[in-house]
Amino acid sequence: METNQALVQKFALTDFPLDSGETLTEGWLSYLQIGELNAAGDNLILLPTYYGGTHDGILPWIGAGSPLDPEHYCLVIPNLIGNGMSVSPSNAGKHQAAADFPRISLYDNVRAQKHLLEDRFADAAPALVMGWSMGGMQALHWGALYPDRVQRLMSICATARCWPHNQVFLAGVKAALTCDAAWQGGHYQSPPSAGLKAFGRVYAGWAYSQAFYRQRLHRELGLETLDDVLDYWEKDHLQQDANNLLCVLDSWQQADISQRPYFAGDMEQALANIRAPSIIMPSNTDLYFTAEDAAWEAARMPNAELRILDSDWGHIAGAPGRSPVDHRKIMAVCAGLLKRKGLAS
Repeated sequence: METNQALVQKFALTDFPLDSGETLTEGWLSYLQIGELNAAGDNLILLPTYYGGTHDGILPWIGAGSPLDPEHYCLVIPNLIGNGMSVSPSNAGKHQAAADFPRISLYDNVRAQKHLLEDRFADAAPALVMGWSMGGMQALHWGALYPDRVQRLMSICATARCWPHNQVFLAGVKAALTCDAAWQGGHYQSPPSAGLKAFGRVYAGWAYSQAFYRQRLHRELGLETLDDVLDYWEKDHLQQDANNLLCVLDSWQQADISQRPYFAGDMEQALANIRAPSIIMPSNTDLYFTAEDAAWEAARMPNAELRILDSDWGHIAGAPGRSPVDHRKIMAVCAGLLKRKGLAS
């Protein structure tokens, strides 16, 4: 492989036991690797993906001039199970395809990623686990589940559990999709297009803040009018598989790091288990991963610093490369975190 060449690979998950009690019979993780693991095995950075996105969506964070420089780090971007790149309802074997796909938790994703590092990357202890949205949720799961392995952690516009108002938001967009008669309980013969369009339109009202729309910041995305914004969200969701969307949405909605037997539902104990030097970076205008929820969690993590992202972009403030001003803030904080001593330093 050429130095720093981006390489998409698959890691097999055969007869993989799931949190639900089911078994993923013929699964895999798709992941992108950029850069090489060094001899010491201490330069691996894990960048989990977010809802509705794949490894391509993480690429604006990476490159020369970025703290996430493949000249120095081995950057691994694992795709969420269910996102269409890793095993998903849309590409699984016939016995677990579509509506028959098993329920997947974030614990399943993180455990699969741990197996990937064990098998392909000499069980490297990540120098940093960093993510936005569901990627940030996975980073927090990593910190709680593998507290002696994660050296640094950065969670952007995310929380360690799906808090109640966040769950209500997700229930609403799910209802918009599944109300389409073509949905047929996931056994659709053709895409439930009306439901996918409705899903996108409802989601657009949550993803950005009130100030974003009031100030017409959507023009910075090349979307001149509100109709342009809604059309964009419709078209984006028409390109996605409905079962995939709801599979990953369920992983998000049920997420809670305290729901492991050794935490017994004790959220404070689970958060206290995250010992890595951490940056928790919510957006002050995020409507569903709220700054208040993130602050409550950060206060219960022993080595966490709360750095609120002051932005009018809502949840999308943390999206890689979406808002140039917010992107620069995130990269600056990331650079500072990487200069700090890691857990084992």
